[in-house]
Amino acid sequence: MEFLNGTEPVHDLTYNDVFMVPSRSSVTSRLDVDLSTSDGTGTTLPLVVANMTAVAGRRMAETVARRGGIAVLPQDIPLPQVRATIGAVKDSHPLYETPITIEPGAPVAQLLSVMSKRAHQAAVVVEDGSPVGIVLESDTEGVDRFSSVRDVMQPPRVVLEEGVEPRAAFDLLEETRAGMAPVVVAGRLAGVLTRTGIVRSGIYTPALDATGRLRVGAAVGINGDVAGRASELLDAGADVLVVDTAHGHQDKMIDVLPAVVRARDEHEAATGVRVAVAAGNVVSRTGTLELVEAGADIVKVGVGPGAMCTTRMMTGVGRPQFSAVLECSDAAREVGAHVWADGGVKYPRDVALALAAGAGSVMVGSWFAGTLESPGDLIRDADGRLYKESFGMASARAVRHRTREMSAFDRARAALFEEGISSGRMFVDPARPGVEDLVDQIVSGVRSAFTYAGARTIGEFHTRAVVGLQGAAGYDEGRPRHTSW
Repeated sequence: MEFLNGTEPVHDLTYNDVFMVPSRSSVTSRLDVDLSTSDGTGTTLPLVVANMTAVAGRRMAETVARRGGIAVLPQDIPLPQVRATIGAVKDSHPLYETPITIEPGAPVAQLLSVMSKRAHQAAVVVEDGSPVGIVLESDTEGVDRFSSVRDVMQPPRVVLEEGVEPRAAFDLLEETRAGMAPVVVAGRLAGVLTRTGIVRSGIYTPALDATGRLRVGAAVGINGDVAGRASELLDAGADVLVVDTAHGHQDKMIDVLPAVVRARDEHEAATGVRVAVAAGNVVSRTGTLELVEAGADIVKVGVGPGAMCTTRMMTGVGRPQFSAVLECSDAAREVGAHVWADGGVKYPRDVALALAAGAGSVMVGSWFAGTLESPGDLIRDADGRLYKESFGMASARAVRHRTREMSAFDRARAALFEEGISSGRMFVDPARPGVEDLVDQIVSGVRSAFTYAGARTIGEFHTRAVVGLQGAAGYDEGRPRHTSW
């Protein structure tokens, strides 16, 4: 990346402080852009779902991986649950979407409690493993909640056989005016295909491991038996390990990181599978180089830019994210490592600018919290708007999860020191309720930014992007107006 007219900034910059200048380009289509990463994670999109309890769960992980990104499961989740989640993601089909299933005799109230768990918001009625009906949300309107699902279901308009060619499946759905169809193997339900999902399958390439299963990452902290937990996560099938703490440039991180790397190397020797190790968070060249020297393949960059983080207001510590990513990625590149830009992205432009600054991937948290696939329950406010609760991983709420095995006194003491919001409302956008809708929006903007720079790959974008500086008025000028003046 270079600055416009060679003008070096005299102060640190946020994403709002910069813009990208078009360059001469031979890239004529967004579809000519390859967003595959080179950081060893095996992803085909530079998007990482942050290891936040309110964001990264099973549904989020499998959905994002199906489109090419990866989710990192939080460190606070008990190991048996992490194992189960990794297993569920690995068992998910890379093309067929996971259906919401219900039995014919179940009450409608039970159906409504799970209907919002998937963006297609339709359930497949299953009997003895075979699909016998479909229920849409509209089928339940005005129906007594104690009625049985059998009373409201409709027979599937079309049932697809495993191996059906996506274009042929799309044509069948179009002909029958069906929004979704079950896919069966020997008559038993294997998944569902939607018209939008089929189109997406022609645009995105899933992030798959060496055995063709969806990829998923997992995080560990820096306290307790870190190496032991890392080994357990590797045995469970984690494809990326993230050693995570708010202040990554500290002695304890430098001490435990080599132990995690040794666990990774032992796993590689036994299985032949190499797993990337990420560590953070830092915001300086020195912090980056020391984590790489301690064994990190990827350094996580960002202190305080997240929507749920109050670190900067509480402590005055942190750094504007664009400058942090720019400096840390430059340092990592010198020693053959990579960085993830963690936090501070609110629009597709921010993701593009993070990549322009040198990030290998961009970590997204609260932006994805307000989607149907995030772990939280849907809540309706007084105005009828749907939202999900999000919270920072240094908040009192997160600390309670993390310290549940401590004594009551120690837990109470730890809860006094919080640096995050314990309850924030992330409203679900009716036009983009699913995480895939947001991924579409992000990828569309990022691919377009690459065409403006004349870059076909992330590596080319790193070198070809030209960035200029702007004031608040310049940023505001670029914002659309949804109403007239």
